Amino acid sequence: MRADLRKFTAGFTLIEVLVALIVVGLGMLAVIQTVSQTANTTSYIRDKSIAHWVAMNQLTQVRLQPNAPPVDKSSDEVKMAGRDWRWTMEVKQTPVESIRRIEVSVRPSDAPEKSSLAYVTGFYGTAVAPAGMTVVSWKGNKQQGGGGRQGERPRDSESEPPPQQTPLEPGEPVPSDPEPPNAGPES
Repeated sequence: MRADLRKFTAGFTLIEVLVALIVVGLGMLAVIQTVSQTANTTSYIRDKSIAHWVAMNQLTQVRLQPNAPPVDKSSDEVKMAGRDWRWTMEVKQTPVESIRRIEVSVRPSDAPEKSSLAYVTGFYGTAVAPAGMTVVSWKGNKQQGGGGRQGERPRDSESEPPPQQTPLEPGEPVPSDPEPPNAGPES
């Protein structure tokens, strides 16, 4: 009889096999859901990046034009990365007369009209003077922009020579600026 008992105790029961299959099935279901979610996220990020490129391309094309874009709303389709995209651009006037605000929104062409996958804002204008133009005027004497240190008083370029700065020797301490007048201890 002992030989008969060993024969039945050496394997798995049907219940144990079913429990093991259920555990493995639940584990596989979790892995499949994670892989699916990762694929969806990757696809969304890819589409969002391409839509952003479409918006940046449109904004760059407008900014490279020699004339300011008209204050208006426009829309068109473009193909990029094997898909059709619809961009909508709105040009608005800003409080500064020479600057216009450009807003570009992009969506897949088959998406609802109110949806947007990318949104970019830029400006077109002539508020900054071109290189070589006079930017600042002190006491009627015109100076070229840049060059001064922060907090330095403007100087008359014709009557005052530029301040002399002597180079420091290695290991020499850097001199500190004197304290401004009426500067008391901080409270």
